[in-house]
Amino acid sequence: MNDNPAFGAGLQPFMGIPSFMRLPVSRELKDVDVAVMGVPFDSGTSYRSGTRFGPRKIREASLMIWGHNTTLNVTPLKKLNVVDYGDVSVIPTSIEHTMDEITKTASKVIESGAKLITLGGDHSIALPLLRAHAKKYGPVSIVHIDAHIDTWEAEFDAVPYSHGTPFRYALQEGLVRKGGYVQIGIRGPVTSENDYADAKELGARTITIHEVMEKGVQEILKEVHERMKGPVYVSLDIDAADPAFAPGTGTPEVGGLTSYQMLQLVRGLHGLDLIGFDLVEVSPPFDHGDITAILASNIAFEYLSLLAIK
Repeated sequence: MNDNPAFGAGLQPFMGIPSFMRLPVSRELKDVDVAVMGVPFDSGTSYRSGTRFGPRKIREASLMIWGHNTTLNVTPLKKLNVVDYGDVSVIPTSIEHTMDEITKTASKVIESGAKLITLGGDHSIALPLLRAHAKKYGPVSIVHIDAHIDTWEAEFDAVPYSHGTPFRYALQEGLVRKGGYVQIGIRGPVTSENDYADAKELGARTITIHEVMEKGVQEILKEVHERMKGPVYVSLDIDAADPAFAPGTGTPEVGGLTSYQMLQLVRGLHGLDLIGFDLVEVSPPFDHGDITAILASNIAFEYLSLLAIK
């Protein structure tokens, strides 16, 4: 890999072709441990778009990741065979067709035995990704890090799917292990006083930002480890971070996690049976100095590091 000049391996970050961490771009899955896949889709957004450019910008920011994780003391690319699988072929005017394509493409990766790291895109992509993972693993436990509950029934009349609905349908379709769904960092105004209660009734354990700040990240992680059984899927919306740390997102909410707390939460998942990951809602048109994309690429690297330790 390091000898391939086409990918600019060994060059400075401002040179070469920006695949994720200079990985070879390939759809060959033989002997691949992890595939990084982009889903450049943002037609599920309800406020401001732009996340279709997220995968490309996260890849670009990843060129600053030198390779060794000093906190976890692991060099993932020395432990794992990883490829950049490229992007799902999305259809911006059809969320249903795009969701089918996401499930089909993700299933091909998962069935090969590779673990999937998915870069979004808006949060509507989590539902087809969960469908693909549940086909192989059965109902999964979910760690959902977000500012929003994303368990609303519908944000638009007569249209069931959007970036605010994926976990409602995942729960209703039986993709989630009973008692195995935790959402962390929830905050901000909502449309109804019953929204959190509705999420709880569906099966969510909602951990608000207030609880995170009062208890601390380590206490929250203790509960996560108690609740997560069997295969664990992680879905991380970058708007869980405060807009001061991640302004480049579609629906920013003030009073969120710091970059360091986000890293703590992901690192703290060490020891769980991690089988899939998506990182969504990075919107480069609203980013300043690429700080949101830089945070996102480093979070993806932390998850990759956990797979390497495992």
